[in-house]
Amino acid sequence: MKMIKHYLLFLLVALSVLKLRADEGIWLPMLLEQLNEQEMKTMGLKITAEDIYSINHSSMKDGILLFGTGCTGSLISPEGLLITNHHCGLSLIQKHSSLEHDYLKQGFWAMNKAEELLNPGLTVTFIVRMEDVSERVLAEVGEEMALTEKKAIIDARIKEIIAEATEGTHYEAVVKPFYQGNEYYLIVSEKYLDVRLVGAPPNGIGSYGGDVDNWMWPRHSGDFSLFRIYTAPDGSPAPYSPQNVPMKSRYFFPVSTQGVKEGDFAMIYGFPYRTQEYLSSYGIQYVEEVEHPSRIALRHERLRIIDREMSKSDKVRIQYASKQSGIANGYKKWQGAVRGLRRAGAVSKKQAYEAEFMRRVSGKEEWRAKYSHILPELKSLYQQFRPVARHFWYFQEAAYAIELIDFAAELGELTALMQGGASEAAIADARSKALRRAKGFFNNYEPKIDREIMAVMLRMYADSIPASQQPEVLREIVNSKKYQGDFELFAQEVFTESAFTNGRSFESFLTNADLRQIEKDPAYQLMAQLVSHYYSHILPPFQQLKAQIDELNRLYMQAQREVFSEKRFYPDANFSLRLTYGKVQGYQPRDAVVYRYYTTLSGAIDKYRNHPEKGVYDLPERLMQLYQDKDYGPYGQEGEMRIGFITTTHTTGGNSGSPVFDGEGRLIGLYFDRNWEGTMSDIFYDPEQCRGISVDIRYILFLIDKYAGAGYLLNEMKLE
Repeated sequence: MKMIKHYLLFLLVALSVLKLRADEGIWLPMLLEQLNEQEMKTMGLKITAEDIYSINHSSMKDGILLFGTGCTGSLISPEGLLITNHHCGLSLIQKHSSLEHDYLKQGFWAMNKAEELLNPGLTVTFIVRMEDVSERVLAEVGEEMALTEKKAIIDARIKEIIAEATEGTHYEAVVKPFYQGNEYYLIVSEKYLDVRLVGAPPNGIGSYGGDVDNWMWPRHSGDFSLFRIYTAPDGSPAPYSPQNVPMKSRYFFPVSTQGVKEGDFAMIYGFPYRTQEYLSSYGIQYVEEVEHPSRIALRHERLRIIDREMSKSDKVRIQYASKQSGIANGYKKWQGAVRGLRRAGAVSKKQAYEAEFMRRVSGKEEWRAKYSHILPELKSLYQQFRPVARHFWYFQEAAYAIELIDFAAELGELTALMQGGASEAAIADARSKALRRAKGFFNNYEPKIDREIMAVMLRMYADSIPASQQPEVLREIVNSKKYQGDFELFAQEVFTESAFTNGRSFESFLTNADLRQIEKDPAYQLMAQLVSHYYSHILPPFQQLKAQIDELNRLYMQAQREVFSEKRFYPDANFSLRLTYGKVQGYQPRDAVVYRYYTTLSGAIDKYRNHPEKGVYDLPERLMQLYQDKDYGPYGQEGEMRIGFITTTHTTGGNSGSPVFDGEGRLIGLYFDRNWEGTMSDIFYDPEQCRGISVDIRYILFLIDKYAGAGYLLNEMKLE
């Protein structure tokens, strides 16, 4: 009787996992009419799928852009004005900052177009069209082929398709795998090269709460920045020129001033980076027990060192602002993901789902022959993969965390040319490139910090990986009479003797150095030993096992879509244009705690007044005065200034800066984060816990107008 009850409970869990909530999913916009439009309309959508994505006429997709190489942005005026997150523009704001012009601390606002700041190297990219090319890519691929043969055929077909799609145009194209490689889509894009900084609030607004509040709700950050796209006079993409003009937007989004209320429909449009929603229980266990804990431990120590030094010096604070933010972002996210996966019982729920999968497969001879081996083989492969992957992540997060190692590795092109006997002209060109890279590197580099990080990272690497698998240099530090395990002494020696540790010595050294001199430098030698070990002993087994796991996951994805035909499957995020939708809604993170769906400026003031950590909650005096006077203009609501709100939308990295729309396609907010309990949504979406955090667009308008005095920008927008 107990066994029957246990089985029934297991079955109920499996069926609940099969049921796809309306909030869950990262959907392809070109398939909305087929898969989602009707459901979206019942939830509150007023426009059509064709309004959201069309290749025949202007649509919302033409106002969505990839900002740089990792965030989303959107157009909010007919003159190429775009909005994205403050943290997406942080590295650019940092580059413009100095002790004399501390835009990180003070913010920056151009009061006319002539004051907008250039950003060499920054690009924005729009999607022109997407097309299913699966049949062509996979036409000659057979199930029994070796993985290398499959890959060669697929790569060749992709190359042909991209060449045809871009021939005679200035467009770029990529063909990406979907559903773990069971389908392929061509994505044609257009890139713009002249993008200028228009405005950004100070850190005390844009990243209010810093690391303490990162990935948390309630949240009070005004996480936005403004840029403008410029084109050649004929409207075509062009590098910077004084003759360039503001872009004539093909589509820009109207801005709602009406606010949001609980239960409102909301949709987010952007470029989510990566999810793994269809991992097996063995895959989730690996992430939860191996990958994330390894990376968390190493980043904890790096942050300890960097945070301490940033608190001592404004110069270091400016230099390391962007680096620290990137390190801390992953560190806290992975902590939340592990916590969320365990709390949600993700592994046991996946096991129940897999039991139902096997029950169905065993009941049909065709499925039994094709699919019954998948899960047992995945279990075996992950057992082999865990120690290999742990070593891989320790190398990535320890060796490459040492900036000097990473910088020395960039000399690879120069040394390869020297080793190959290249012409003097080619060597001189590579030398010039290395010197240009060095200038940017040393502008944001403190040897003292990196030396301490080197000692700590190498020690943790040596303590955590079996000696027989370590690079020879680590064993030498541990066992030699010279060092006797003293990693601080080793690091001190490298930094004292290397010419790579400051800009002046490096420039002088590299200007005249020959190959032998470079190879004798202790920083270069350390890099060469570590990298050689990585490429000969770590990466090959990692790639081999991962390729086998990926192929089984492809087959498992195919099997799930066939076996669970009643379920709608959305493809995992892969940095392609996607749409997600849900409701404005609060949640209950734990027993007796209930979070409402919005935050206010009053809450930000409470944190400022009551938080014991100095500097974490610093608000600018101007904002404090506006609060004191309750001078919110038309942007307040019932005597309050609302700052942020949360939605049940399914988001991930890359969605940062994504616009949030109401059912009419009007901009109501700017997505910038997830709640800590919901960071697991990259792997396991829980509708009760996963929430996307957005800045209320009215707070952004208030900051532009009342705080910054840049209300002229609002005249470009269509406010409704």
